Amino acid sequence: MTLPFDLGAGGALWLASALLAAAFVRGYSGFGFAALVVAASSLVTNPMNLVPVVVLADVLMTVQQAMQIRTAIDWRRSGTLFAGALAGVPVGVWALNGIGVDTVRAVISVYVLVMCGVLLSGWHFRRAVGDAGHVATGLVSGLANGAAVGGLPVAAFFAAQPVAAVTFRATLIAYFTLLDLWTLPLMWANGMFVADTFKATLMAAPLLVLGIWAGGRHFVKSEPQSFRRFAIYLLATLAVLGLMKSVL
Repeated sequence: MTLPFDLGAGGALWLASALLAAAFVRGYSGFGFAALVVAASSLVTNPMNLVPVVVLADVLMTVQQAMQIRTAIDWRRSGTLFAGALAGVPVGVWALNGIGVDTVRAVISVYVLVMCGVLLSGWHFRRAVGDAGHVATGLVSGLANGAAVGGLPVAAFFAAQPVAAVTFRATLIAYFTLLDLWTLPLMWANGMFVADTFKATLMAAPLLVLGIWAGGRHFVKSEPQSFRRFAIYLLATLAVLGLMKSVL
């Protein structure tokens, strides 16, 4: 069987492991899936190949999680974030199509490292953030989602506020779904979908189901703060490796 995107056996095994681990992270913490997969893919292939795959995968994983999260979603936060993303996503998708592979790797890696630093610093808002702050964060998130890493600025934004873990996780997932449904047709219009996109998504589906199920069970049993820190360190490690590859 021919593997998608001309991957060899070693590269496919690496990506399969990354997809499973990233789905577990998503099931547990509510964020990090796209950034983990895109960062990991940059080590073995053009990361632009995986951008539409992870957007499709995000939607599929939300279907699996919908019943578990539906009562904990803060729809006002999701809606105001999405209002900003409406303008940001088209610009992000357009910009991604004009950038070379090594530049994509470097930009994604630096971006992920900066966001990891924000999350690890413990920085927080001293007062409540209104709708304008959510719209501005959604704009930044939409720009970044052209490379399928729009979740990290929102995760950093939520981490800097007193948001309960269950609301944090559910609201992020709901927002990501709105973001992905807006991103998909724009990516299609820009020619980012090919036959291998759907082939890779179908091949990844069993790993996604298993990872989301395992991560969700772990979330129910424990406080996710410690695991979010682990996920951030993992993201930072992959970003450093991707940056080294793009430079060397």
